[in-house]
Amino acid sequence: MKGLELSRAFWDEELRPAMERECPLLLERAAAGLCGSGSDCLGYDDDISHDHAFAAGCMLWLREEEERHYGFRLSTVYDRLPREFRGVATEHRSRQGDGRYGVKTVEGFFRPFTGTGGAPASWRGWLRVPSWALAAATAGEVFFDGPGSFTAIRQELLTGMPEDVRLKKLAARAALMAQSGQYNFSRCLAHGERAAAQLAAGEFVRESLEMVFLLNRRHMPFYKWAFRAMGELPRLSELRPELEQILTEPTADAMESVAAAVIGELRAQNLTEGRWEFLEPHAYEIMKRIQNPEIAALHIMEG
Repeated sequence: MKGLELSRAFWDEELRPAMERECPLLLERAAAGLCGSGSDCLGYDDDISHDHAFAAGCMLWLREEEERHYGFRLSTVYDRLPREFRGVATEHRSRQGDGRYGVKTVEGFFRPFTGTGGAPASWRGWLRVPSWALAAATAGEVFFDGPGSFTAIRQELLTGMPEDVRLKKLAARAALMAQSGQYNFSRCLAHGERAAAQLAAGEFVRESLEMVFLLNRRHMPFYKWAFRAMGELPRLSELRPELEQILTEPTADAMESVAAAVIGELRAQNLTEGRWEFLEPHAYEIMKRIQNPEIAALHIMEG
């Protein structure tokens, strides 16, 4: 059974009924789900994933002020639940909330990912938070949200990135793809620096992955799952085999093919009108579309 499926069953069959019996008024104050880091939150877990840190359980979130008043009581209810569910141990619990499951605060959940108790408060915050952190903060499922505040923050993280920040990130990706794959890869080979060429190819693939996710308005997850998640995207997912091949058998032609596809999508989204085969001038075309003068003044590769 997948981790998300197990966690939802635990909520439906054990935790929610216990709350309805013992503290029904807290239901309207809490949110429940399984979110954050981990392959199970992405739905990618399998038997190999379950060889460590796999347990039955659920996360409960209260706002910090609410947790001060009701956290201990709710933790006590959680702690009395069965120590095994559907043959899986539920030992990852504590009244202090320092395990993966149990009672948490909304702010405490988001702070490790965004640096604040919710979504970034400024464009600078959005620019600096890495995509894997935004992906983790929005991964998983919320099974129930009485006040709706946890879900609202997740939704803001999913869709609230300022467009000028997305444009700046796109411009940086285009410039870095051009630098690593369309320029430095071949030059490194010409110098006889095969290891450096391999590094350039890896940089090109990494920046290409980020580019594809940004063009899909999605947050790219941790590199371990980036290729798998890319295959599920509606735009440019067909580039996955080429990018995988570049990692093992890099060629300049393969990188040019990927760059051409990206340029085609940039044009389709009206982010550039140029016909150049080299990505760098397209990066400057993207920069011209940024309205915020502070963001537009940043270095082309920042972000």
